[in-house]
Amino acid sequence: MSRPPARLADPAADVLERTEATRGEAARRALRHIASGVTVLTVSRDGVPHGTTASAVVAVSRDPLIVGVCLHESSSFGAMVRRSGTFSVNVLTSGQTAVARHFADPQRPLGHAQFAQLEWSTDTTSGAPLISGSLAHLSCRVVNRYRVGDHEMVLAEVTGGTHATGSPMLSFAGRLHEGAVTPSPRSVTPSATRSEVS
Repeated sequence: MSRPPARLADPAADVLERTEATRGEAARRALRHIASGVTVLTVSRDGVPHGTTASAVVAVSRDPLIVGVCLHESSSFGAMVRRSGTFSVNVLTSGQTAVARHFADPQRPLGHAQFAQLEWSTDTTSGAPLISGSLAHLSCRVVNRYRVGDHEMVLAEVTGGTHATGSPMLSFAGRLHEGAVTPSPRSVTPSATRSEVS
């Protein structure tokens, strides 16, 4: 019985594969340089609350007010939101690093124990926890969901909200950042341009 011919090494293919891997890593690093606000998403299902830290929350539409939230496909939060249909967004201030890290910790307790060390109230619209001291709160109602790669994008209408003064916490280059927001001398007010969503 004859053996199949040995496969010859292709140096050009090896170089191409290494080049593509390098480009992919460079693209991932570049993507992490898009600064984004840090939030804690909260939900309540049958009276059981849950929260998770997220930086992939974006304003999508002004009329109606729609936000997009990106969740990993295995997210427990996503599973609860699919059943409840509502959730809340807590926009964190620059002084809430401990809160962000707590809700990003996979070893944190579940249910009410997640919120035991925090001051919070109940969102009268979504029933989810609103974390005290946050820069803003948004009440959200799910209007659609889309599978995108290894994530699910949830589109939700903002049905209510409150805000306070302060500086936001930012996620940049894989780290949390605190600091004051300094307006640019040539900044344009949101009402002067239609290119911005928020």
